[in-house]
Amino acid sequence: MAIERTLAIIKPDAFGRGLAGEIVSRINKAGFQIVAIKSMHLTRKEAEGFYAVHRERGFFGELTEFMSSGKVVVLALQAEGAILKWRDTMGATDPAKAAPGTIRRDLGTSIGNNCTHGSDAPDTAAFELGYFFAGYELI
Repeated sequence: MAIERTLAIIKPDAFGRGLAGEIVSRINKAGFQIVAIKSMHLTRKEAEGFYAVHRERGFFGELTEFMSSGKVVVLALQAEGAILKWRDTMGATDPAKAAPGTIRRDLGTSIGNNCTHGSDAPDTAAFELGYFFAGYELI
């Protein structure tokens, strides 16, 4: 399996509940290398740009409002098969349907407040990493 990079976000619900350290610990235990990390508070416009692919969906406004409601932590993760590995580590979007031991199952409270985001494909990961990190930050 090839070494890949993927974007992870610790969402406002998790950051606000003091779970960032627990999630970073789980990232480390899962065998990811953290290539870059930063804390930020997205503006509504930044959240809309990041989630532009969902602009026509009914949940777009709610999603971008939520993602701009508090601090987030964005991380560039690297590992063999990082994209799928991170998605497996997070668990299903709905915490009630996520596998036991996953971040979303253990820490999420609802589909909307599910603690984390992860890229779903190589092209998405490339866009998302570039959205938050300059090239020199990923060396």
